[in-house]
Amino acid sequence: MAVVPDIAGGERASQPFAALGEGPSRAPAAWVSALVSRARDALPRLSLPTTGEEAWRFTDLSGLARESWRPVVSPGAVDAAAVDALLIDEARASRLVFIDGVYSPGFSDTRGIGDGLGVAPLAQALRADESGVRAQLGRLVGGDVDLFSALNTAALGEAAVVNVARGARGRAPIHLLFIGTDRAPASAVQPRLLLLAGEHSAVTVIEEYVSLGEGRGFTNAVTEAVIGENAELSHIRLQGEGAAAWHVGRVAVELARDARYAGVCIASGARLSRLDLAVRLGAPGARATVDGLALLDGRQHADSHTLLDHASADATSRQLYKSVCDGASHSVFDGRIVVRRDAQRTDSAQQSRGLLLSARAQINAKPQLEIFADDVKAAHGATVGQLDADELFYLQSRGMPAAQARRLLTYAFAAEVVERVPVRSLVQRLRARILERTGLATVETGR
Repeated sequence: MAVVPDIAGGERASQPFAALGEGPSRAPAAWVSALVSRARDALPRLSLPTTGEEAWRFTDLSGLARESWRPVVSPGAVDAAAVDALLIDEARASRLVFIDGVYSPGFSDTRGIGDGLGVAPLAQALRADESGVRAQLGRLVGGDVDLFSALNTAALGEAAVVNVARGARGRAPIHLLFIGTDRAPASAVQPRLLLLAGEHSAVTVIEEYVSLGEGRGFTNAVTEAVIGENAELSHIRLQGEGAAAWHVGRVAVELARDARYAGVCIASGARLSRLDLAVRLGAPGARATVDGLALLDGRQHADSHTLLDHASADATSRQLYKSVCDGASHSVFDGRIVVRRDAQRTDSAQQSRGLLLSARAQINAKPQLEIFADDVKAAHGATVGQLDADELFYLQSRGMPAAQARRLLTYAFAAEVVERVPVRSLVQRLRARILERTGLATVETGR
């Protein structure tokens, strides 16, 4: 039996995740079962992070530990029209849809996918290329990294796999959509994604989490992305779950020589969300762009920790992270850049900017540089503030009402990250979401 250790304060937990570490994984192969077994064996020595740890000092998980979480037995019912409204309106776009963590072939569609692009749930992906999947699944995020990674691996059975062959070029985005329903309280899902971009390939993947209803459950997601030599992966991660949801995610990316990764992560949902994103630039010529946006209000809390690991010479990274906080919301950004001893001629820059719209809102930003090489170009910076008074005055002097001027400047601040998404229809949807949050939607439509 998997036993979850004590949690914060030294008090004995009511084993809030024990059922998640014991449930059937529906593993499609013996070696997957071995991964599951190792993760379950690791659980007794892994503990729930507490605010006493530096990496978690602003994020209190004690509320998450008050529930006894259970895996979803069967997915909830969904309306086809509601699902259609969530799909990407892009020609030839393919998709895999998971309802409450369970693959839904009825809502999925891979007919428009081009040659050399494999998009399938794990069982099908193994039939197409078991050796390739086996070489990478669980390599970047094993079952003993931390409690959440171990729990995810211990439940490994369903997964979304994107496997792009050498030289293949994605003609349209691939949408991996994870929908949560208003299932019973204390229900948990643990999505797993594996993204493989072969040498000289290119692909765009949208990883999206949404709720139909209040979203009272817990999502614990893990994504591994391996980008081959001179390959390119555009990866958009959207977290827009319900106001009562808990969301924990880990993304691990590895780049080969001359590989390129362009990531955009946007968090606008959940009562509490945490994302750990690590990118390893492991060979010369590797380039990573990692942008993020937290768009929060009410009592939402979003915590984003990123690591750009320059493990090789002649690699480049860029990062922009923005937070917009209203109400009593709280955004945390911890961005760490590590330049290892042999990573000469590294070029790295990081910028964090926060916008406070309320006196009760909070933003904590901690950019970090750890440089162990001599020939390095690196810079970072962080600013947190309110809307610029001069810009507000300028708009009002041109006849714009004060409230509308504030909303327009807020939209412009957030939209800078959204405009970096390389999918036109998705940009339009994200713009609408920002307009709705800022109150500009009624102004634009004349209502």
